[in-house]
Amino acid sequence: MALAQTEPFVPDLPATGTWTLDPAHTDVTFTARHLMVTKVRGRFPLAAGSVTIAANPLESSVEATVDVARVDSGDAGRDEHLRSPDFFDTEHHPTVSFRSTKVEDVGGGSYRLTGDLTIKDVTKPVTLDLEYLGTISSPWGDQRAGFSATTEVSRKEWGLEWNVALEAGGVVVSDKVRLHIDAEAVLQR
Repeated sequence: MALAQTEPFVPDLPATGTWTLDPAHTDVTFTARHLMVTKVRGRFPLAAGSVTIAANPLESSVEATVDVARVDSGDAGRDEHLRSPDFFDTEHHPTVSFRSTKVEDVGGGSYRLTGDLTIKDVTKPVTLDLEYLGTISSPWGDQRAGFSATTEVSRKEWGLEWNVALEAGGVVVSDKVRLHIDAEAVLQR
């Protein structure tokens, strides 16, 4: 007996309007290689953000700002180094921002979100693989929507070039950094 093939569950799209990203339930994390043999993870707190859902979902937009001055990688010394001029120079550039420019439907509740990422006054385009996770009425009487997005960037494109060559080959910190965002947004009435 052959099993029936079913289509993947695709949640209904969120209501049109402005949704504010909830900092308590939004995570922006990064993963980079250290000494070419392990992965180091960290997170940046969300400072502010919003999702505007248009009548045509492909005309929707996202804006977000993260507080890189509060980077947390689980090691105080590493975090201080990340805040220094070698990396983010948070004394002069305490935040990183993203503003979307294009949304593409790739099917099954997945999208490609392209936008401008600004780090240290350098703006470059990035494309994120975006998944819409669904909408729910919360116990607090509001509507909430969930999203997850990932991308990989070359940190050197934003002037984050500090590194040390290893005697055995390779470098202390990888150029490629993986970014992952889990976001919860609240519909504004």
